[in-house]
Amino acid sequence: MLVSAEQLAAHPEWRVFDCRHDLKNTEYGRQAYARGHIPGALFLHLDDDLSGAKDGSNGRHPLPDVASFAARMSACGVDASTQVVAYDNEGGIFASRLWWMLRWLGHDKVALLDGGLPGWRRGKRALEETVPVVAPRVFTPQPRNMTVDAGQVLSSLQSEDMLIVDARSPERFRGENETLDPVGGHIPGAVNRFYFDNLDDDGCFFKPVAELRAEFDALLAGRPATDVVQQCGSGVTACHNLLAMELAGLSGSKLYPGSWSEWCADASRPVATG
Repeated sequence: MLVSAEQLAAHPEWRVFDCRHDLKNTEYGRQAYARGHIPGALFLHLDDDLSGAKDGSNGRHPLPDVASFAARMSACGVDASTQVVAYDNEGGIFASRLWWMLRWLGHDKVALLDGGLPGWRRGKRALEETVPVVAPRVFTPQPRNMTVDAGQVLSSLQSEDMLIVDARSPERFRGENETLDPVGGHIPGAVNRFYFDNLDDDGCFFKPVAELRAEFDALLAGRPATDVVQQCGSGVTACHNLLAMELAGLSGSKLYPGSWSEWCADASRPVATG
């Protein structure tokens, strides 16, 4: 699920995707890619490629139509035999969205570049500006049951069947300094695991597996990973926690794709703060 810069450099045949993004400057990723990217990498945009159409009530980054995303992967030369590697410049939060989406559609040959672009550059490795031309292949999606919707979350609030883990910063979880969504707070009963806590002190590489396992074991307090639903602001950074739990050997948690941005769009849904 993680590969090093050394491993990636040794496998030029792998299909690499640059997923850099900025929520407040959505052209940043394309512009940064054009200035220089890992050799052989193609660019995927969070809004255009890794998300679907918004209708005002389904969150800021709803999942794309399966057939449309499969066609995009096919055009990018991905089929069942392709090893995919995703990277970004933001600690893996956008690359992990692609990692999760491919696994959601049955493609397990996908990994994150540990350390992302900063880790690649630490080794004085070159970047290129050329956009590679790849031969199309046929990506056949095989969707898995890896998501829950708002109705399932709402119906579970009064039970012990679901543990909601919110990947946003502690401040946003508490309802403070909310700048992305119109309502501050969190889903009642949710616990907070800031995605950044999955990384080392430099915010670059993932923590050792044993450390991640100990931290998530403490958070889950004996609950199985299959009871966990991961969410964040819009179903993106939650994928970082999903990856971290998988690395820690805690498999089976699901994603609430709409996350807080969908939840708070309906004033009838309860909100907690603090």
